Amino acid sequence: MRQAYHEQLASISEGLMEMANMVGSAMGMATTALLDADLQLAESVISGNAKVDDLQRDLEDRAIAVLARQQPVATDLRTVVTSLRISADLERCGVLAQHVAKLARMRFPQEAVPRDLRRTILEMGQLAQRLMAQAAEVLLTHDVDAALHLEKDDDRMDELHRTIFQHLMDERWHHGVATAVDVTLVGRYYERFADHAVAVAQRVVYLVTGERADELPLDGLA
Repeated sequence: MRQAYHEQLASISEGLMEMANMVGSAMGMATTALLDADLQLAESVISGNAKVDDLQRDLEDRAIAVLARQQPVATDLRTVVTSLRISADLERCGVLAQHVAKLARMRFPQEAVPRDLRRTILEMGQLAQRLMAQAAEVLLTHDVDAALHLEKDDDRMDELHRTIFQHLMDERWHHGVATAVDVTLVGRYYERFADHAVAVAQRVVYLVTGERADELPLDGLA
C-alpha cells in the first residue's frame, strides 16, 4: 500500500517535469515562429497548448486523489500542495508561449519584430527556454542551491526587458504604434514566463526546506 502511495507521488513529480519540458519547448518554437514569420510552427504551438492543459488537469486530479485517499501529512502534504501550485505556474507558461505564437500568426506574413530588436527578442526567447530547462532540472534533483541561483539568472531577462523600453523611448523609433504595442507585449510575455520559471524553482526550495526562498541565503543550506 505504501509503495503504491509513493509511486503516486513520484508520478506527479514526473508529470511536472514533463510539463516543464513541454512549455520550454513551446516557447522555443514560438520564438522561432515569431522571428521567422513561420505560420505552420506558430499554429503548432497554439494547438499544442491543449496537451499542456490536459496534463495539468490530469496532475490536479491525481494530486487531489492523493489528498482525499491518503490524507498525507508533513513532507508528503507539502509535496502535493506544492505540486498543485507548480502545475499552475507551468500552465501559465504554456499560455504565454501560445501568446507569442498568436502574435506571430496575427502579423503573418510580415515579421512582428523589427530588425533592430531581433537580437534582443532572440536572446529573451533563448533565456526563457533555458530558465525553464533549469527549473525542470531543479524539479528532478531538488537542488536548493541551483534553485536559488535561478532568480539571479533571471536578472538578465529584466535587463533585456528594459532594453526594449529604451528602444521604444528612443526618438529614432520609426516602426509605428502597432509594432510598439507588439514588442511591448512580447517582451512582457517573456518576462512573465521567466518569472514563472523562477517561481517553480522557489516552490521546490519550499518543498525541500520548508522555508521560503527569500528567507534563505543564496548558498541555500550551507
